[in-house]
Amino acid sequence: MPANQTAGNFLILMSKEPVKVLTIGGSDSGGAAGIQADLKTWTAMGVYGMSAITAVTAQNSVTVAAVQFMPAELVAAQMDAVLSDYGAQAVKTGLIGRAELVEQIADSLKDYEGGPLVVDPVLVNHKGQSMFPAQVAAVYGGALLPLAALVTPNWREAALLCGTELERPPREADVRDAAEKLCAKGAEQALITGVPGGQGTIVDWWYDGELLRPMPQQQIVTENRHGSGDTLSAAICANLALGLESTVAIEQAQEFCARALQGAKAWRLGRGHGPLSHLDVK
Repeated sequence: MPANQTAGNFLILMSKEPVKVLTIGGSDSGGAAGIQADLKTWTAMGVYGMSAITAVTAQNSVTVAAVQFMPAELVAAQMDAVLSDYGAQAVKTGLIGRAELVEQIADSLKDYEGGPLVVDPVLVNHKGQSMFPAQVAAVYGGALLPLAALVTPNWREAALLCGTELERPPREADVRDAAEKLCAKGAEQALITGVPGGQGTIVDWWYDGELLRPMPQQQIVTENRHGSGDTLSAAICANLALGLESTVAIEQAQEFCARALQGAKAWRLGRGHGPLSHLDVK
């Protein structure tokens, strides 16, 4: 191929505008989760990430030392600034943590028509403990889930959103009941994640209002899982923005997350619950 033709093709590739995606969530000073995990995921996937910050945290691999939630009007202003100018092919929410913020975000998104909304309801910590008052989970159901193309709680978060107590990992009947309730609250589809399966597997259960489908994957045993839920939902969001069908978007996101977990399996960046590796993950 002539050199000038090669250069021309390169310029065409470089000039192609990227797909744009917006994350609404908390900032993790340790870089493992939240906004930082979302933006790393999207950079690795080749989409253009934007953000509206709901909370600033002082945290590392061991502890969350402090949290400062943003005023609702500032969160709304960030969203309006991005969506009124750049727009977005898809949006995801992460940590919100305050009922008034959930309501404000829902109000700001109610007339948004740019693409699917993925709601990752960050309600429990990595130990499975609830982080916020029950009112926060209740407001999700009335305000944000009716706007969601997909909601992606882990099984403990699903129980909180449905107002049920579940001290053990759910059985298939429990998953179906929770998924039906989430869709009855308005979500088009639900993905209940992290359910222990047999023979070293973890199962994410997808539900579209009729079909309940298990989507198993091999469990990767590692302490470095901080930000795995954010990474999964961010990757799904990007895939939906790129036009993939839901189950394909989820499968490819699962593969991305598995590679990110595997890449950081042996890391010891801090003294505790470490991050994933988004480096060189395609």
